[in-house]
Amino acid sequence: MAIRYYWPMVVAAVGFRLVLVLFGGDLHLASRPEVSTPLTSLRRLAEGYWLNQASMSPYSGSMYHGSPLLLSVLGPLTSKGSGGKHAHVYCSLILVAVDFLAAMLIRATGRRLQMSRNRSLKSLDLTKAVNISANVNAGDIASLIYLWNPWAIVTCVGSCTSPIENLMVVIMIYGACSRLAPLAAFGYVMATHLSLYPAILIVPVILLLGYGPDAPPTKVFLLKSSSASKSDMSAYEKKTSLKVRRFSRITVLNFIFWLFIWSCYVLLLSSIILKKVGGLNEMFEKTYGFILTVKDLSPNIGVLWYFFAEVFDFFRSFFLIVFNMNIIFMVLPLAIRLKHRPCFLAFVYTAIVAMLKSYPSAGDSALYLGLLGLFANELAEMQFTFFLFFGYIGVSLLSPVMHNLWIWRGTGNANFYFATGLAYTCLQTVLVVESVGSMIKHDRKLRLLVTS
Repeated sequence: MAIRYYWPMVVAAVGFRLVLVLFGGDLHLASRPEVSTPLTSLRRLAEGYWLNQASMSPYSGSMYHGSPLLLSVLGPLTSKGSGGKHAHVYCSLILVAVDFLAAMLIRATGRRLQMSRNRSLKSLDLTKAVNISANVNAGDIASLIYLWNPWAIVTCVGSCTSPIENLMVVIMIYGACSRLAPLAAFGYVMATHLSLYPAILIVPVILLLGYGPDAPPTKVFLLKSSSASKSDMSAYEKKTSLKVRRFSRITVLNFIFWLFIWSCYVLLLSSIILKKVGGLNEMFEKTYGFILTVKDLSPNIGVLWYFFAEVFDFFRSFFLIVFNMNIIFMVLPLAIRLKHRPCFLAFVYTAIVAMLKSYPSAGDSALYLGLLGLFANELAEMQFTFFLFFGYIGVSLLSPVMHNLWIWRGTGNANFYFATGLAYTCLQTVLVVESVGSMIKHDRKLRLLVTS
């Protein structure tokens, strides 16, 4: 079921961003800890570009910790204009285009998932039972959620590089769903180069390239095959031979080849940029090392800054290992349980990263909430949606209030702001648990419909 007035709503979302960028004045979003982090701040990027232009390492001091490629692309746009102000408006215009492109790729990914879902239900003879005609267009829903998400809007207008990181993740997922190995490899290399944490998405990417988009579990097709009578077994096997999926090693090997090519290309460009003002060793130390060691304890919407501000230095190394390994420990169990739905697995990994990364921002939530819309039909019976919806709204409103009471008015303390971050993490935990549970229930429902 298509959405009426889809394109007018898309144009309105893009126009709203342009109005805020061109006529909104200084909204001070770049200084908000919910929007900008030490890794995504455009102000820090401008500082790094200035150091680079002065024949110094952009990583001198403790300001810039991003990619040297962003210095070459966005750095010239942050130089002072004739009015004496930083020309961040040009960067914001680019980020508006980046958001639009990401939304269109999310929409294209949703259409491919919808086609795969319809083929699977048709092969299982469940089109009438599930009532495909009543399902919404998940791709349109997901793209509109991403475009109209307030967190996506503030990150786009607030002068930070989160939309670029989100675009690379979306390119990776779209390329994997389309089985375009070069495109998927490019998105994966760039996303990992910019943020490191998308490295765990290698598992759903390989599953997508090897098996194709999401489908019901293989057991469901085997049950359908066993329940068919011997007389029409051959006809049924002809109809479902494409649905009992086999792993495509050639596509995965092609992806690994392009992964090596793009990695070498990115490292070569980075070494050229940093040839006279540092090197790759300093880049790895100031980017990946900065992410893993959590050296900047400035407040953000996560919980690690508060924890490491309070923990004794003697235990710091131990808890760094614990928190960093916590993400990795969840990769294998979820991959085993959701291997038949790799795109949904990518959403789960993205949400977990947004919850446990060292420097989270609102842009991370904007990405996984947009990807959540891709599964609007499968998660239609998800519980606690009312609680989650208004919980996110409450955290979004209380976070700046608590930060203002603590930092500017002096009538509160760090616990005020940390409480909102803790509530935000709890909401994300409930979202991940309920979405995974609802998807498992959906697969179980299909199994019951096949056996009945």
